[in-house]
Amino acid sequence: MHELRRALRRGSSMETLGLVPTMGALHEGHLSLVRAALEGCDRVAASIFVNPTQFAPGEDFAKYPRTFEADCALLEQAGVHYLFAPTTEEMYPPAAETFVDVPKIGSRLDGASRPGHFRGVTTVVSKLFHIVQPDRAYFGQKDAAQVAVLQAMVRDLNFDIELVVCPTRRDADGLALSSRNRYLSEAEREQALAIPQALCDAAESIGQGDSSSAIVRATLRHDLDAAGVRVDYTCVVDARSLEPVTEVRAGSLIAIAAFIGSTRLIDNFVVPIDEEVAE
Repeated sequence: MHELRRALRRGSSMETLGLVPTMGALHEGHLSLVRAALEGCDRVAASIFVNPTQFAPGEDFAKYPRTFEADCALLEQAGVHYLFAPTTEEMYPPAAETFVDVPKIGSRLDGASRPGHFRGVTTVVSKLFHIVQPDRAYFGQKDAAQVAVLQAMVRDLNFDIELVVCPTRRDADGLALSSRNRYLSEAEREQALAIPQALCDAAESIGQGDSSSAIVRATLRHDLDAAGVRVDYTCVVDARSLEPVTEVRAGSLIAIAAFIGSTRLIDNFVVPIDEEVAE
């Protein structure tokens, strides 16, 4: 990968390189990131690496879906130019002990529920940035807390990389696309629809003028409780700092993490400028 990047930079055209980092088990959400990268860059690389350091003990690392051959075919069909698929030993050499951590932002939302998770994310993404050296890297809005942590890392460590955040992709019924959706039974898949429905109801409440975070969170909890969903968190926070806010405004992140059976799903939306609640 280093040799490839040097070769691209030696060329007279100075082609731009986009990176789509993934853990495989690809779906339309990943492919939408690929299409955005192809539109914005001359060349596109994708990575497939199931990162062990972002899974806590007892989480689903061992059973995380691995569909490498099918993923390769999808990436090739989509027009990706390069695939970087390292082994664990290549990414984490024996006796490796260096980590990248964003301790404050990384301890909020998913970081509070999954201690150490974001340290694993920032470490592996910083490694990918160092190895691939992209001009732009593409991530999905569904992982909003991850986006906030990575934005802080890029800023703090002076990475010369633009992070491009693309809209959440959904199935026809509204459920946000996720590699973990394949864990759901038919009944669980139906129950999971309470998550996007709760967000829709919260958005409607905000549109009607409810600016209190407490009211918005109560709307979320009411819908999820009524569906029998086990809630990890519901929150109204600033989208960049992930700190709680008392009043909903432009830039507020409305987010849910919940368990459908044993499967943990996340979803969210950010209040846009044109829907800012009047103070």
